[in-house]
Amino acid sequence: MTINRITVIVLDSLGIGELPDAAAYGDEGSNTLAHLAAAMGGVSLPHLGAWGLGNILAVDGVPPAEAPAGAYGRMAEKSAGKDTTTGHWEMAGVILTKPFPLYPHGFPPEVIAEFERVTGRKALCNKPASGTVVIQEYGELHLATGDPIVYTSGDSVFQIAAHEDVISPEELYRICRAARAIMTGDHAVSRIIARPFTGLPGHFVRTPRRHDFSLPPVGTTVLDLLTGAGIPVTGVGKISDIFAGRGITVSLTGAGNDELVTLTVEALQQKGKGFIFANLVDFDMLYGHRNDVPGYAGALSRFDARLPEIYGAMRPDDLLIITADHGCDPTTPSTDHSREYVPLLVKGQMVGPGVNLGTRTGFDDLAATIAEVFGLGSFGGESFLGSILTGAEH
Repeated sequence: MTINRITVIVLDSLGIGELPDAAAYGDEGSNTLAHLAAAMGGVSLPHLGAWGLGNILAVDGVPPAEAPAGAYGRMAEKSAGKDTTTGHWEMAGVILTKPFPLYPHGFPPEVIAEFERVTGRKALCNKPASGTVVIQEYGELHLATGDPIVYTSGDSVFQIAAHEDVISPEELYRICRAARAIMTGDHAVSRIIARPFTGLPGHFVRTPRRHDFSLPPVGTTVLDLLTGAGIPVTGVGKISDIFAGRGITVSLTGAGNDELVTLTVEALQQKGKGFIFANLVDFDMLYGHRNDVPGYAGALSRFDARLPEIYGAMRPDDLLIITADHGCDPTTPSTDHSREYVPLLVKGQMVGPGVNLGTRTGFDDLAATIAEVFGLGSFGGESFLGSILTGAEH
């Protein structure tokens, strides 16, 4: 039997221990999964555990499986950086030698001056901030002036928040496109993010109409190869945004991990060959960046509880890969991403049980494996297809 479909689910920010160069990023000692499990006195992840998660690293509450049901290992990141875009691009075969720019002190005067000139509006705030906090802090001034709230974070992002009654989402998107045209060259941030909100002073809330305006990948991705060969690619969650829509056949978006898992299951229930690429952002956005240890642990348990549903929707010719894109240790004082290894769990009827994939030297081993499965030639890092198969033709 031949593998005809691959699904990759990215548990956004679920790092599993510092990389050798973590100290250069200020992340020495980080371990998102192990630390949050220890802080909770253990986590219950029976299905991930059965697949081999506890065989990759020591996790309180997740003992090593005597006979892991799938293949397991971990991946190091080759690229410079520790953000969502860099991680996903590397999974797709693009390696960055230079990290995206960061703005720990806000954007420089020349950037803000050009933004104000092009948009005809003043920029409020201009500093790193929590998105939920910044709208409470500047929302009332925004209502009074009509000026957008501009801020950044520990990621390479230029974020623009606006009340929907003051600046419509469509107008906010236009402003973001103008900002995207400005943020090039040395200021080529990975994403411009529209952050609409509603409500009254003291009770502002962000709406689901967020939109990311990403840089297109700087090289050919395995998604480009797939779609070029007529193989459909389904992006679930913010995947299409991360790749600026390139190499994506169908984009499915929803609010929250639970809905995104449901969309992934529905995609798995469709016929035909193809590649499904899903990102579950809540781990990072709602819990990692907010240092919410109980929230993170609870979200992991809820995902684990749905693994049987996901696996039950798979066909005999399916391959499922679960991984992450970086870390975001919620037990450290920092609320930024952390430079960590990520888990690699592979499951399917053709996957040999208990296969230890070891430490992969790059996320681009995923791209190499995908390329080999679909006959796209040598691409990316080192394929692990041969290690996981149990007699399937390929």
